[in-house]
Amino acid sequence: MAVNIQRFRDYLAVDGVRLGVAQAGVRYANRDDLVIMELAEGSRCAGVFTRNAFCAAPVVLCRQHLQADQPRYLLINTGNANAGMGQQGDADALASCQLLASQTQASPQQVLPFSTGVIGEPLNMAAFERGIPLALADLRADNWDRAAAGIMTTDTVPKGASREVMIAGQPVRITGISKGSGMIKPDMATMLGFIATDAEVSEAILQRWCKQLADASFNRITIDGDTSTNDCCMLIATGRSGVVIDDEQSPAADALFSELQQVFQQLAQAIVRDGEGATKFVTLQVNGAAKPQEALDVAYTVAHSPLVKTAMYASDANWGRILAAVGRAGLQDLQLDQVQIYLDDVQIVENGGRCASYTEQAGAAVLAQSEFCVRIELGRGECSDTLWTSDLSHEYVSINADYRS
Repeated sequence: MAVNIQRFRDYLAVDGVRLGVAQAGVRYANRDDLVIMELAEGSRCAGVFTRNAFCAAPVVLCRQHLQADQPRYLLINTGNANAGMGQQGDADALASCQLLASQTQASPQQVLPFSTGVIGEPLNMAAFERGIPLALADLRADNWDRAAAGIMTTDTVPKGASREVMIAGQPVRITGISKGSGMIKPDMATMLGFIATDAEVSEAILQRWCKQLADASFNRITIDGDTSTNDCCMLIATGRSGVVIDDEQSPAADALFSELQQVFQQLAQAIVRDGEGATKFVTLQVNGAAKPQEALDVAYTVAHSPLVKTAMYASDANWGRILAAVGRAGLQDLQLDQVQIYLDDVQIVENGGRCASYTEQAGAAVLAQSEFCVRIELGRGECSDTLWTSDLSHEYVSINADYRS
């Protein structure tokens, strides 16, 4: 039930990145479920990860390996999260890296592991023994499309994006893929994201950018308010284009950052558009907050309300649910007569009460659209923020009730 999203096909190869995909049988038969990304020597990699205290074994190991050496391979499996497995999970995550390293010129510390899928079940190591040689034999620069499908779980559409920009007279490419459909909430969500550029970016800038870009994209989406154990977003710079970014204030840096921002947001919004059971893509914009956190608190309170989300699904203009969510967002000394709320251009709340010009018919017409914006004006200051969410349908319950069967 994806909302206005089609499978992305126009991938641009990024010099210094090759991808291999295999049907390893990690959990399900006859589907791609193991992906290897090979990075050229000298590539740099930055990452942001879940803040869940029960973060999965591959997340812990990935962080360690990032600190120990420059990565040469990313190893991604779907079907099993390798989370909640204690010492066995740690051992299996390391063993998967050792298996890949033994068949390449890399050390285990140069392999970054990523897993997604069911929590609390042992990792099928025989699948890695089968799949790694197959994926290595499949390594190609033009394999992004198959890789995007190979990392999916409950996704219905593979998610990708590519852009090319001229910097200092040289073409620079950016290509990325992501997965995610449910268990989506910031810090981060049940998502994996891998974005690569052939620019050379200094290590310090790359890490700062990865966090900034994720905060404005993958950390601004929510489907159901659940944060997973396995979330990772990686930004890779191979340096093969000849364009060097070592001054964050330079025009070259501005140009590359702007293009990266477009890719990150496209991938993040694709996750919401493919939200489990989603029929609506909703932009939540909060303006006039006294400080940035206030805007986010209001936006997330509205976005996480089951009553608001089910009303959106039903195209029911029950706007009192939005008003109630704003009121319980925890803002101190909220001046009700300053609050204005809009559905697209239809004003539903004026000066804290029902807008005199509002009609139920006008509100329902907006909510019947597959995409619309809920804009909330708080009248408290100059801070704003925007996030993207979806509605909550019968299909969401069915998907998650049947997920492990």
